[in-house]
Amino acid sequence: MTIAKHIKTKISGSSWIRKMFEEGSRLKAEHGADNVFDFSLGNPNLEPPEIFREVLKNTVMSLAGTDHGYMPNTGYLHVRKSVAEYLCKEQQVQVSENDVIMTCGAAGALNVILKAILDPGDEVITPAPYFVEYQFYADNHGGILKTVPTKPDFSMDINAIHAAITEKTKAVLINSPNNPTGQVYSKDSLDELGTLLKDKGKRLNRTLYLISDEPYRKIVYEGYTVPSIFKSYNESIIATSYSKDISIPGERIGYLAVHPDASFKEELIGGMALANRILGFVNAPALMQRVVASLQGASVDISAYARKRDLLCNGLADCGYDFIEPPGAFYLFPKTPVPDDVTFVKELQKELILTVPGSGFGGPGHFRIAFCVDDLTIKNAMPGFKRVMKKFKD
Repeated sequence: MTIAKHIKTKISGSSWIRKMFEEGSRLKAEHGADNVFDFSLGNPNLEPPEIFREVLKNTVMSLAGTDHGYMPNTGYLHVRKSVAEYLCKEQQVQVSENDVIMTCGAAGALNVILKAILDPGDEVITPAPYFVEYQFYADNHGGILKTVPTKPDFSMDINAIHAAITEKTKAVLINSPNNPTGQVYSKDSLDELGTLLKDKGKRLNRTLYLISDEPYRKIVYEGYTVPSIFKSYNESIIATSYSKDISIPGERIGYLAVHPDASFKEELIGGMALANRILGFVNAPALMQRVVASLQGASVDISAYARKRDLLCNGLADCGYDFIEPPGAFYLFPKTPVPDDVTFVKELQKELILTVPGSGFGGPGHFRIAFCVDDLTIKNAMPGFKRVMKKFKD
């Protein structure tokens, strides 16, 4: 055997998202890209905002030879100051540059956080459905991901989280707006969760962290806003990126921010700065740090995603699909007309429609559609969606 048994096991159960994406590549080569309707991967199809191109060009033209060197593991000071100034407004809490670490995307931020806080066997609770990579991230650092159900509309079930907390719990990891459901957790639910974690932490004599994964924060619809977790709980950490809001996922740039009043903030920041290095990230990409310093609050035109969401929801409703209209992100998570979501997704695949089974996200009986695609992809896929639904209803 050439690879570790542990990794071999992980490969056999690896992400459905990537499996369907790779299947899409095969089908496109066989049938032509225009004839395959690929909703498998949350890869933004909108161009970055024009200001990104301008800042990128100006930044590249102004670079000196020494600007490509190492910097502190936490990132450039002026970049962290820019992020902190923006967070003060977004989170409604006084955040400083010393509370921020620049990272290789939100995935890098989450791995840095978990590396710094988890001891072997520690549990991380997350509401399901959940982003599939969380299982790997917790496992990377000796932790155990423990999922809890959500309510029928995918909002948080605080009672379920309460029942799941044990002496091994180290953190609750939430994702709002959520991938795959698009749900946005309310301020009331975050306040209730913060109170729960504070009370449980005292009883267990253990700091319980709240980690909020927020790369879709700016992608919300119809007046929805994403509440501040810093206002709800002091022992909280934000992980986020610029991947979705300005359409640059391949650039791998994001940050983490620790609540300024966290009990062990200096230890946390020190531990995560070290984790950034020893995990091999070393530091976030130098060029992209310089670019995003001037782009705080920028985003693509969210109305374009709102249009795609409405186009998809209206079309699927006409076909007889049952779903919760998402208030954020660019995913729809409809119910499948049969319990076996894998079978249903395979039937869609026969129509050259690529989606992802909900069981891969801890949400069996559903499937995920990533609608960050061309409008024509949504329109042209509707006859196939209709035929498959008719097949199962007849």
